Amino acid sequence: MTAIRSTLDATGEDFRVASTSMTDKLVEIQTEFDKALAGGGEKYVARHRKRGKLTARERIEMLIDEDSAFLELCPLAAYGSDFQVGASAVTGIGVVEGVECMIVANDPTVKGGTSNPWTLRKILRSNDIALANRLPVISLVESGGADLPTQKEVFVPGGRMFRDLTRLSAAGIPTIALVFGNSTAGGAYVPGMSDHVVMIENASKVFLGGPPLVKMATGEDSDDESLGGAQMHARQSGLADYFAADEQDAIRVGRRIVSRLNWRKQGPGPVAEVLEPRYETEELLGIVPSDLKIPFNPRDVIARVVDDSDFDEFKPDYGTSLCTGWARIHGYPIGILANAQGVLFSQESQKATQFIQLANRSNTPLLFLHNTTGYMVGKEYEQNGIIKHGSMMINAVSNSTVPHISVLMGASYGAGHYGMCGRAYDPRFLFAWPSAKSAVMGAAQLAGVISIVSRAATEARGGTVDESADAAMKQMIEAQIEAESVPAFLSGMLYDDGVIDPRDTRTILGLCLSAIDSGPVEGTSNFGVFRM
Repeated sequence: MTAIRSTLDATGEDFRVASTSMTDKLVEIQTEFDKALAGGGEKYVARHRKRGKLTARERIEMLIDEDSAFLELCPLAAYGSDFQVGASAVTGIGVVEGVECMIVANDPTVKGGTSNPWTLRKILRSNDIALANRLPVISLVESGGADLPTQKEVFVPGGRMFRDLTRLSAAGIPTIALVFGNSTAGGAYVPGMSDHVVMIENASKVFLGGPPLVKMATGEDSDDESLGGAQMHARQSGLADYFAADEQDAIRVGRRIVSRLNWRKQGPGPVAEVLEPRYETEELLGIVPSDLKIPFNPRDVIARVVDDSDFDEFKPDYGTSLCTGWARIHGYPIGILANAQGVLFSQESQKATQFIQLANRSNTPLLFLHNTTGYMVGKEYEQNGIIKHGSMMINAVSNSTVPHISVLMGASYGAGHYGMCGRAYDPRFLFAWPSAKSAVMGAAQLAGVISIVSRAATEARGGTVDESADAAMKQMIEAQIEAESVPAFLSGMLYDDGVIDPRDTRTILGLCLSAIDSGPVEGTSNFGVFRM
């Protein structure tokens, strides 16, 4: 038998403390989720409804198949900024007429759905996911265009949003625009560059310049309908392919469009029946200690995530700070790399490199479970080649072409974040638990390094170190790094695709693997030069 025997004591004090800590963090994160769910707030939601309109989330709920899941992405975008949490857009993967689609919905209750810098980043991330995983894109459009006060941050990079739509189309990935209201200025190019366009009578307004701008630019008098109304675009310009009576009708038409796409997945599909883990999912709350300096066994996580808790471990007695092996999640084959004791040594790096190569030979997706403080430092390890061995692992991750998914459970520091396929290495999806932290190094270590460097500079100048000032500086830096290392902050920066409840990990991984299966899953034997 290769079923994992969990070492977790769910009745012990350590479990209780860890579970309480995780639960508290989940409550804090839920507060931020609630801000995203609230949109522009009660006043603006009420005004929107008074106009007979559905909210962005209601539109999504009506669009996707009944009782199907919606995997929302980047819900905390713009956290910590001057903009509303969620960045005035809702994005995620939903099933429409049996087809997994990327759905992008403007939230008109937040500043009229205008696009600020975070909105742009969020939509561009969605486009990247759609292209990498071959997901049809459905845009639910109602936006006043760019947020003008921040246009300097939106205008130039914003052109990529329209380029992405044409590249998706060129790749044979359908793009569909359902226009619920304004789609003005640059926003007019969303329907203009989509394969299929639905507009709503007396609601959709699509024009490069509205009546005031036209008056200023040409002296011409015009009204919304003759300039960019749904009826005009359906009967004269030809921009509208379908003319809907109301929002519900537009959603019905959108679903019919998807049903006629004749869409087929290109992945290999599940290879086995789905078997639930042998251990309770609820116990995932108590595995990661509140103090990330305390190690935990990642096999306890794997046992509660993979099918039948069945895991064939690869090289279990070599490079033991990294756990690697083969499993299935919701019937899909998966290779797993999970940090066991935090630090990555030369053996772990070599083991990971071989494992990644094997996964590419067998066309097996990879799951990276992060809890690492980085690659080991020190004279002995430098002399034994930690740089070249760590570089081998990063080389393998960089050039691997099978799909990667990353989950940050605990620490994810330094180059270890890179070797475990952090955001810069383009994992198909990256999620974080509320317990995760990511930075160049731990806050205390970073503050200490800066203190040492500062002391050396002062002494080199012949000065005397002010101990109280040094202590205050360390305290200030440590607090800053701590605040910038937590999941909500990193998620707000779009460095992950969402902060998730550990108990949802298996479900979310299953949804991701199913989405990935929309496209081919192909490995490679073409890696960079490995410095041996």
